[in-house]
Amino acid sequence: MNVFITILKRDLLLAIRHRAELLNPMLFFILVIVLFQLGMRAKPSVLVTLAPAIVWMATLLAALLSLDHMFRSDMEDGALEQMIISTQPTSLLVLAKILAHWIITGLPVTLVAPVLGMMLGLSFDATGILFLTLLIGTPILSAIGSIGVALTVGLRRGGVILSLLVLPLYVPVLIFASQTVNTYMSGYPIIASISVMMAMLVLSLSLSPWASSAALRMSVS
Repeated sequence: MNVFITILKRDLLLAIRHRAELLNPMLFFILVIVLFQLGMRAKPSVLVTLAPAIVWMATLLAALLSLDHMFRSDMEDGALEQMIISTQPTSLLVLAKILAHWIITGLPVTLVAPVLGMMLGLSFDATGILFLTLLIGTPILSAIGSIGVALTVGLRRGGVILSLLVLPLYVPVLIFASQTVNTYMSGYPIIASISVMMAMLVLSLSLSPWASSAALRMSVS
Protein backbone atom coordinates (compact mmCIF):
# COMPACT_ATOMS: atom_id res chain seq x y z
CA MET A 1 0.00 0.00 0.00
CA ASN A 2 2.96 2.34 0.57
CA VAL A 3 3.93 1.99 -3.09
CA PHE A 4 0.30 2.50 -4.12
CA ILE A 5 0.10 5.75 -2.15
CA THR A 6 3.50 6.88 -3.46
CA ILE A 7 2.45 6.41 -7.09
CA LEU A 8 -0.85 8.17 -6.42
CA LYS A 9 0.84 11.16 -4.75
CA ARG A 10 3.45 11.37 -7.52
CA ASP A 11 0.84 11.53 -10.29
CA LEU A 12 -1.22 14.12 -8.43
CA LEU A 13 1.87 16.24 -7.80
CA LEU A 14 2.85 16.08 -11.47
CA ALA A 15 -0.67 17.14 -12.45
CA ILE A 16 -0.48 20.13 -10.10
CA ARG A 17 2.87 21.16 -11.55
CA HIS A 18 1.53 20.87 -15.10
CA ARG A 19 -1.65 22.86 -14.64
CA ALA A 20 -2.48 22.84 -18.34
CA GLU A 21 -2.95 19.06 -18.26
CA LEU A 22 -5.19 19.51 -15.22
CA LEU A 23 -7.34 22.31 -16.65
CA ASN A 24 -7.62 21.37 -20.34
CA PRO A 25 -10.12 18.49 -19.91
CA MET A 26 -12.28 20.58 -17.57
CA LEU A 27 -12.29 23.60 -19.87
CA PHE A 28 -13.06 21.38 -22.85
CA PHE A 29 -15.95 19.78 -20.95
CA ILE A 30 -17.44 23.16 -20.02
CA LEU A 31 -16.95 24.56 -23.52
CA VAL A 32 -18.76 21.66 -25.23
CA ILE A 33 -21.79 21.95 -22.96
CA VAL A 34 -21.95 25.74 -23.24
CA LEU A 35 -21.84 25.51 -27.04
CA PHE A 36 -24.69 22.98 -27.02
CA GLN A 37 -26.71 25.25 -24.76
CA LEU A 38 -26.14 28.28 -26.99
CA GLY A 39 -26.87 26.35 -30.17
CA MET A 40 -30.17 24.90 -28.93
CA ARG A 41 -31.49 27.83 -26.90
CA ALA A 42 -34.55 28.12 -29.15
CA LYS A 43 -35.64 24.55 -28.33
CA PRO A 44 -35.50 24.20 -24.51
CA SER A 45 -37.73 21.10 -24.44
CA VAL A 46 -35.42 19.26 -26.82
CA LEU A 47 -32.39 20.47 -24.85
CA VAL A 48 -33.75 19.01 -21.60
CA THR A 49 -34.30 15.63 -23.25
CA LEU A 50 -30.81 15.60 -24.71
CA ALA A 51 -29.08 17.08 -21.64
CA PRO A 52 -27.95 13.76 -20.08
CA ALA A 53 -26.50 12.56 -23.39
CA ILE A 54 -24.81 15.93 -23.97
CA VAL A 55 -23.17 15.91 -20.54
CA TRP A 56 -22.02 12.34 -20.96
CA MET A 57 -20.66 12.85 -24.47
CA ALA A 58 -18.68 15.83 -23.19
CA THR A 59 -17.44 13.67 -20.31
CA LEU A 60 -16.28 10.92 -22.68
CA LEU A 61 -14.41 13.39 -24.86
CA ALA A 62 -12.80 15.09 -21.85
CA ALA A 63 -11.65 11.72 -20.50
CA LEU A 64 -10.31 10.74 -23.91
CA LEU A 65 -8.43 14.03 -24.15
CA SER A 66 -6.43 13.28 -21.00
CA LEU A 67 -5.93 9.52 -21.36
CA ASP A 68 -2.66 9.66 -23.27
CA HIS A 69 -0.90 11.26 -20.28
CA MET A 70 -1.63 8.31 -17.99
CA PHE A 71 1.55 6.36 -18.87
CA ARG A 72 3.28 8.64 -21.39
CA SER A 73 5.53 10.54 -18.97
CA ASP A 74 6.51 7.30 -17.22
CA MET A 75 7.41 5.78 -20.58
CA GLU A 76 9.58 8.73 -21.54
CA ASP A 77 11.58 8.96 -18.29
CA GLY A 78 12.01 5.21 -17.80
CA ALA A 79 9.82 4.97 -14.71
CA LEU A 80 7.45 2.61 -16.47
CA GLU A 81 10.15 0.00 -17.00
CA GLN A 82 11.09 0.22 -13.33
CA MET A 83 7.46 -0.34 -12.34
CA ILE A 84 7.24 -3.43 -14.52
CA ILE A 85 10.48 -5.06 -13.30
CA SER A 86 9.88 -4.16 -9.63
CA THR A 87 8.82 -6.75 -7.10
CA GLN A 88 5.52 -4.95 -6.54
CA PRO A 89 2.43 -6.20 -8.42
CA THR A 90 2.16 -4.18 -11.62
CA SER A 91 -1.62 -4.34 -11.46
CA LEU A 92 -1.57 -2.52 -8.10
CA LEU A 93 0.60 0.25 -9.57
CA VAL A 94 -1.74 0.52 -12.56
CA LEU A 95 -4.71 0.78 -10.21
CA ALA A 96 -3.00 3.71 -8.48
CA LYS A 97 -2.56 5.46 -11.83
CA ILE A 98 -6.21 4.80 -12.71
CA LEU A 99 -7.29 6.37 -9.43
CA ALA A 100 -4.99 9.35 -10.02
CA HIS A 101 -6.43 9.86 -13.50
CA TRP A 102 -9.95 9.78 -12.10
CA ILE A 103 -9.11 12.32 -9.38
CA ILE A 104 -7.47 14.61 -11.94
CA THR A 105 -10.10 14.32 -14.69
CA GLY A 106 -13.23 12.45 -13.63
CA LEU A 107 -13.80 13.96 -10.20
CA PRO A 108 -13.69 17.63 -11.28
CA VAL A 109 -16.06 16.87 -14.16
CA THR A 110 -18.42 15.09 -11.77
CA LEU A 111 -18.45 18.04 -9.38
CA VAL A 112 -19.03 20.66 -12.09
CA ALA A 113 -21.62 18.67 -14.09
CA PRO A 114 -24.65 19.36 -11.81
CA VAL A 115 -24.28 23.12 -12.36
CA LEU A 116 -24.05 22.65 -16.12
CA GLY A 117 -26.95 20.19 -16.02
CA MET A 118 -29.17 22.84 -14.44
CA MET A 119 -28.01 25.27 -17.10
CA LEU A 120 -29.29 22.78 -19.69
CA GLY A 121 -32.70 22.78 -17.99
CA LEU A 122 -32.55 19.66 -15.79
CA SER A 123 -34.49 19.71 -12.55
CA PHE A 124 -32.71 19.52 -9.20
CA ASP A 125 -33.66 15.85 -8.72
CA ALA A 126 -32.61 14.90 -12.25
CA THR A 127 -29.31 16.70 -11.69
CA GLY A 128 -28.77 14.55 -8.60
CA ILE A 129 -29.26 11.39 -10.67
CA LEU A 130 -26.88 12.76 -13.29
CA PHE A 131 -24.31 13.34 -10.55
CA LEU A 132 -24.77 9.76 -9.34
CA THR A 133 -24.24 8.31 -12.82
CA LEU A 134 -21.08 10.38 -13.25
CA LEU A 135 -19.79 9.33 -9.84
CA ILE A 136 -20.21 5.69 -10.83
CA GLY A 137 -19.35 6.00 -14.52
CA THR A 138 -16.25 8.20 -14.64
CA PRO A 139 -14.04 5.64 -12.82
CA ILE A 140 -15.16 3.12 -15.46
CA LEU A 141 -13.88 5.47 -18.18
CA SER A 142 -10.49 5.75 -16.46
CA ALA A 143 -10.25 1.98 -15.94
CA ILE A 144 -11.21 1.06 -19.51
CA GLY A 145 -9.05 3.84 -20.90
CA SER A 146 -5.99 2.49 -19.11
CA ILE A 147 -6.11 -0.62 -21.30
CA GLY A 148 -6.09 1.42 -24.50
CA VAL A 149 -3.28 3.65 -23.24
CA ALA A 150 -1.22 0.64 -22.20
CA LEU A 151 -1.56 -0.86 -25.68
CA THR A 152 -0.55 2.36 -27.48
CA VAL A 153 1.97 3.90 -25.07
CA GLY A 154 4.88 2.57 -27.15
CA LEU A 155 3.65 4.28 -30.32
CA ARG A 156 4.83 7.76 -31.25
CA ARG A 157 1.40 8.92 -32.41
CA GLY A 158 -1.07 6.57 -30.83
CA GLY A 159 -3.86 9.10 -30.28
CA VAL A 160 -5.97 7.99 -33.24
CA ILE A 161 -5.48 4.31 -32.47
CA LEU A 162 -6.29 4.98 -28.82
CA SER A 163 -9.58 6.61 -29.81
CA LEU A 164 -10.51 3.68 -32.05
CA LEU A 165 -9.76 1.21 -29.26
CA VAL A 166 -11.46 3.00 -26.40
CA LEU A 167 -14.54 4.71 -27.85
CA PRO A 168 -16.42 1.47 -28.70
CA LEU A 169 -15.87 0.31 -25.11
CA TYR A 170 -17.21 3.62 -23.80
CA VAL A 171 -20.51 3.30 -25.67
CA PRO A 172 -22.25 0.99 -23.10
CA VAL A 173 -21.38 3.42 -20.31
CA LEU A 174 -22.80 6.31 -22.33
CA ILE A 175 -26.00 4.42 -23.10
CA PHE A 176 -26.72 3.20 -19.57
CA ALA A 177 -25.76 6.48 -17.87
CA SER A 178 -27.77 8.82 -20.10
CA GLN A 179 -30.71 6.40 -20.21
CA THR A 180 -30.75 6.25 -16.40
CA VAL A 181 -31.38 9.99 -16.15
CA ASN A 182 -34.00 9.92 -18.92
CA THR A 183 -35.74 6.98 -17.22
CA TYR A 184 -35.88 8.93 -13.95
CA MET A 185 -37.30 12.00 -15.70
CA SER A 186 -39.99 9.76 -17.24
CA GLY A 187 -41.04 8.59 -13.78
CA TYR A 188 -39.81 4.99 -13.98
CA PRO A 189 -37.58 3.23 -11.41
CA ILE A 190 -33.85 3.34 -12.09
CA ILE A 191 -32.58 0.71 -9.67
CA ALA A 192 -31.89 -1.76 -12.49
CA SER A 193 -29.81 0.74 -14.47
CA ILE A 194 -27.86 1.79 -11.38
CA SER A 195 -27.21 -1.87 -10.54
CA VAL A 196 -25.87 -2.51 -14.04
CA MET A 197 -23.56 0.50 -13.79
CA MET A 198 -22.30 -0.66 -10.38
CA ALA A 199 -21.60 -4.09 -11.86
CA MET A 200 -19.70 -2.44 -14.73
CA LEU A 201 -17.67 -0.44 -12.18
CA VAL A 202 -16.71 -3.49 -10.14
CA LEU A 203 -15.89 -5.48 -13.27
CA SER A 204 -13.76 -2.73 -14.82
CA LEU A 205 -11.80 -2.04 -11.64
CA SER A 206 -11.23 -5.77 -11.15
CA LEU A 207 -10.10 -6.66 -14.67
CA SER A 208 -8.59 -3.48 -16.14
CA PRO A 209 -5.43 -3.40 -13.94
CA TRP A 210 -4.57 -6.96 -14.97
CA ALA A 211 -5.23 -6.32 -18.65
CA SER A 212 -3.30 -3.04 -18.56
CA SER A 213 -0.35 -4.73 -16.84
CA ALA A 214 -0.15 -7.36 -19.57
CA ALA A 215 -0.46 -4.66 -22.27
CA LEU A 216 2.30 -2.59 -20.68
CA ARG A 217 4.66 -5.54 -20.71
CA MET A 218 3.95 -6.02 -24.40
CA SER A 219 4.50 -2.33 -25.14
CA VAL A 220 7.74 -2.03 -23.20
CA SER A 221 9.31 -5.29 -24.40
